[in-house]
Amino acid sequence: MLISFADMPLWALLAVLAGTGLIIFVCGIALTGKADRIADRTGLGEALVGGVLLGAATSLSGTVVSVTSALDERTSLAFSNAVGGIAAQTAFLALADIVYRRANLEHVAAEVASLFQCALLVLLLAVPLVAYTGPEVTLLGMHPASYALVAIYFAGLLTLRRVREQPMWRVVHTRETQPDEPEEARRELTGNIRLFAEFSILVLVMGVMGWLLAQAAGELTDRYRLNATLVGALITAVITSLPELVTTLAAVHRGALQLAIGGIIGGNTFDTLFLTLSDAAYQKGSLYHALTPEDYFWLATGLVMTAILLLGLIVRQRSGPGRIGFESALLLAIYCGAIAVQAVF
Repeated sequence: MLISFADMPLWALLAVLAGTGLIIFVCGIALTGKADRIADRTGLGEALVGGVLLGAATSLSGTVVSVTSALDERTSLAFSNAVGGIAAQTAFLALADIVYRRANLEHVAAEVASLFQCALLVLLLAVPLVAYTGPEVTLLGMHPASYALVAIYFAGLLTLRRVREQPMWRVVHTRETQPDEPEEARRELTGNIRLFAEFSILVLVMGVMGWLLAQAAGELTDRYRLNATLVGALITAVITSLPELVTTLAAVHRGALQLAIGGIIGGNTFDTLFLTLSDAAYQKGSLYHALTPEDYFWLATGLVMTAILLLGLIVRQRSGPGRIGFESALLLAIYCGAIAVQAVF
């Protein structure tokens, strides 16, 4: 029997939001440890596993929210959930920098793969802006930009593997730099079936939580006529981004610093595919032209924050113990400023 969210009282809807958030939070903690073990056992490295496998896994609940919202023709909620999550998750990386007391996180976790993924994310975030300013056209029910996002993403994954295996330049290691050193010996894939199965079950649970969250948030938006962009960017996006916060802080605690940064950036690049899936789910034409400038505010915010993070990874500012880098301070200032602007205007 399907759950009727329309008949739920306010307290029950809020309980669904809190409950799904808690379950997503717990699953995120478990996913971090398993992703770190997968990185060690397979030899793929923390940056690659964090950026691809962990990033995609922790983003599943957000994917379900955006697609479900688009099917229900809540385009602002679908779009702002995706791009708002990118901004929130980038801000989480600044919080991790504060928690890591030894030095600036972007300095100690230097990795060529992270630089590449940041640049890739800037490109992916620019594509929807091009679509918005261009003509409203569709191809097989989707705007051409949605196909471009998928092509760029998978081309980026192929290039990312080559960048890691055959880098054209290498990071200068300093006294603070902490390289990615596997803690577990590699094993045959057949010996890891249980590990991958447990990982998959956690991902499935998070997907179900994403559906419940989308239904509750959609009902709240319609019933109380809330600003869909605000709900998407600051409620569903933050709740579905909790795995990224948990996995980032847990990875820093475990000393898996490349996994922490790779998980955030990789999750953000995967989140851009929310837009392709949402465009496919939206049945009335181009998703990008069914939005308002207010919706694109959070995309622009995420784009600026990603560019600042990329600059921080390149500069690798050396901060003393207990201090954070310039990029982390700017990321928090921009995110808090964006929230203030959204709330006031």
